[in-house]
Amino acid sequence: MIFRTIRKKNPLIHCITNYVVANFQANGLLAIGASPVMADDSHEVEEMVTIASGLLINIGTLNEHMKESMLLAGKKANALGIPIILDPVAAGATTYRKQTVRQLLKEIKFAAIRCNIGELAAIANVDWQQKGVDSGHGSISLEIEAKQIAQLNNCIVIVTGEKDFITDGEHQQWITGGNPQMTEVTGTGCLLSAICCAAYATGNKPFTQLVDTLSLYKKVAEQAASSTQYIGDFQIAVLNELHRLSKDGVE
Repeated sequence: MIFRTIRKKNPLIHCITNYVVANFQANGLLAIGASPVMADDSHEVEEMVTIASGLLINIGTLNEHMKESMLLAGKKANALGIPIILDPVAAGATTYRKQTVRQLLKEIKFAAIRCNIGELAAIANVDWQQKGVDSGHGSISLEIEAKQIAQLNNCIVIVTGEKDFITDGEHQQWITGGNPQMTEVTGTGCLLSAICCAAYATGNKPFTQLVDTLSLYKKVAEQAASSTQYIGDFQIAVLNELHRLSKDGVE
């Protein structure tokens, strides 16, 4: 079970991420036995990534200084063979974000992209009305576009929502389950991206490892929702359930 494997291997995950979710991501990674480090200054990211097992790039609170650091760390990680996960938060909300994601995909080789359907549409250059960081609305053939992006970038693409879809361009799978309360707490998707980074870094069957991760995260949502009726407690319940699963496994 992937969470128990992560706890056993204790990977160091270097996160260049957004300040809204950094604390939740760090605690979530700690809950499953990974070691998070949040370093985003251009003076140290290349050195930091050399000791990491995986690199997460999350553009949620994008700025030019962070963008420079993402490119430096990404290229260094590529040179060292360290897997990189991209979380293109709100990629279609502004021209700046869309252009930045295109530059990142052009200059960095990503192991996986974890996005929602609106962000997928932005990467695929499909007409879509993104609502801030929310997925928004429009029309897209999710499976076709996700597979094409996976093939074009030679990576795994994960599109999360009420149902999750994962593809490496050849294989594909839908994952069901979860609970809608996950959308009422900020950072649950961003945390999933960080956990995917840890999962990818802890074995040699990344597609299977990420399918397992998505399935377990759905179970986390279900168990957290069943343990509390209050949204303020839900985030804590998510961390508690991640910790329990990484130690005890699935009941």
